[in-house]
Amino acid sequence: MNRDVRLFLAAIAALTIVRLIAAAVLPLSADEAYYWLWSRHLAAGYYDHPPAIAWIIRAGTLAFGATPLGVRIGGIVLSVIATVLVWRTGAILLRDGNQGARAALFFNLTLMISVETLAATPDAPAVAAAAAVLFALAKVWETGRGIWWLGVGVAAGLSLLSKYTGFFLGAGIAIWLLLSTDARRWLLTPWPWLGAMLAAAIFAPNLVWNAQHGWTTFVFQFGRIASGSFTLRFLFEFLGSQLLLASPFLFALAALSLAFEARDRNSAIFLLAAIVFPSALYFLIHSLHDRIQGNWPAFLYPALAVAAAEGFARDDWKGWTAPVWRVSRAAAVPVAAALLIAVYTQALFGVIPFGRSDPLARLLAVGMDDVAAGIDANAAKHHARALLTTDYATTAWLKFYRPDAEVVHIGEDYRYPEAPAPSRALFASPALYVVELRLDKHALIARHFSHVTEIARIDRRRRGIPIAHYVLYEVAGPMGVPAGRMP
Repeated sequence: MNRDVRLFLAAIAALTIVRLIAAAVLPLSADEAYYWLWSRHLAAGYYDHPPAIAWIIRAGTLAFGATPLGVRIGGIVLSVIATVLVWRTGAILLRDGNQGARAALFFNLTLMISVETLAATPDAPAVAAAAAVLFALAKVWETGRGIWWLGVGVAAGLSLLSKYTGFFLGAGIAIWLLLSTDARRWLLTPWPWLGAMLAAAIFAPNLVWNAQHGWTTFVFQFGRIASGSFTLRFLFEFLGSQLLLASPFLFALAALSLAFEARDRNSAIFLLAAIVFPSALYFLIHSLHDRIQGNWPAFLYPALAVAAAEGFARDDWKGWTAPVWRVSRAAAVPVAAALLIAVYTQALFGVIPFGRSDPLARLLAVGMDDVAAGIDANAAKHHARALLTTDYATTAWLKFYRPDAEVVHIGEDYRYPEAPAPSRALFASPALYVVELRLDKHALIARHFSHVTEIARIDRRRRGIPIAHYVLYEVAGPMGVPAGRMP
């Protein structure tokens, strides 16, 4: 192992340690707490996503308890696995161990991977599974051994159990098989078909669950496809978010490589381009009528990291690409590192008091302990036994930060089909309805209770500056048991 590789691996280790520390000390986001609720009632599917993240969180909390580290440790472990896979994939496709290690460093330097493998969301297993798909395809490309198609199938099945963006990986594999003359021969063998059957078998439990639950996850996810009307606003928003999340100059290196080095359809870069193309095309089209969440392309980042390493290594760029390459090559690592430092510093210490304008503070449960303490005080004062909620974020945070509380989510019971329904006895005593002010649905609560009275307002704060405003209502006089779940 030469000096460059040792330096790359040392930098990756340092970045992983920083992620581990952040995972232990940062409060959970609402989505992370929501997925933790899933892990309390394990199933083969859920309303929003396939089940992988719930199972991973359950494993982490069995080892480290219901703590932020316990919830997130699975994603950290998966980030290490994905890093090794990107390293080996880069070494194979670029035929250079140094460039493979550089690809792994680029992978870890992106904000996308640093955030999405720190947070306990479906993107963490989706990224690791995508890295495994790419590695298995690289072994097919390198060795010509059909057995590696079974590895592709296993990884693709796990990708679909993580997030439905795994279907895009399948489309990319199909494009590679159809357009690469070297790869096309595989279609005349049983191997890719066996791999596809293996992927389908692994994915089958989620299909069965959806069939038993009205195809709820498919309706939720694919219902977004046709929404909205034509606009360029979301296109520029999407491109800007990816420039930031990849870091501008790593993005430029990957784009140069994929755009100009994929013309040989039997090359390694064409394989990367084929994997990226279906998703990129869909995201661009979707952004013409609706918002693309910044994290959606996370599963493409193993391929983009390898492409960026290839773009970095080449020195034969011509015309206008030459100065773009020179600037991008010089700035890629320092700019990416500076962005990471800025984001981690703000997340951990809140050095700039943005208040409600701070996206990290709003995203994470900063100040939620004080809100929970205020809720406890009002619950004791009004002899309230249950806490009623109507939005998943408040439900998840209250249940995580007050695990002994009797929390009943009303109005969205479809989110928790495996959770028990509340009993009539629970509402014999007063209850508190807790909601963020902007999401207030006390009119919905009033359909089920004769007495709904505002009693307090509590701010969630960082450094004394309000981030969010919560309102508490005393609730009594049940008119039947409201439809709800106790997640």
